[in-house]
Amino acid sequence: MSIFSLPLYAATPTETVAAFHEALASGNSEHASTLLSPEIKIYESGHVERSRDEYAGHHLPADTAFAKATKSKVLKQNERIDGNLAVVMQETETTGQFQGKNVHLFGTETALLEKQGDQWVIFHLHWSSRKSQ
Repeated sequence: MSIFSLPLYAATPTETVAAFHEALASGNSEHASTLLSPEIKIYESGHVERSRDEYAGHHLPADTAFAKATKSKVLKQNERIDGNLAVVMQETETTGQFQGKNVHLFGTETALLEKQGDQWVIFHLHWSSRKSQ
C-alpha cells in the first residue's frame, strides 16, 4: 500500500500506526509527525524523547533514513480499543542494508493512541529490538 493511498488521518488505531510507518518508509517525515501527539513520549533502548518537536529535531531523521533503507514486516499484531484510548502491539522483522551493514532485527512496538475528534493520534511509543540469531 502506498502512503499516497492512505487518508491524511487513518480510521483505526492500527491504520494510524501503519500510516506512521509507511510515512517513515517513504521518507515523508512531515506526514509521520502529523500522526503524533505534540506531547508524545517515545521510549527506545533506555532513551526518552518527550515531545513531537524533540523527536523531529533529534531521532526522526535517522528513523526515516533507516525505514527507507530497510524492509519491515509485521509478524503479529494486536489492537485493543477502550473508548477514546487504544493500544496497538506489534512484533516485527526488519531486513536490508543500512550504512553499509546487513540488518536483520526482530522488534516489538507498543503504541498508545488517543482519539481526538474523528482521528487517532499516537501519544506514546515504546520500541525494542534484537538481532536475529
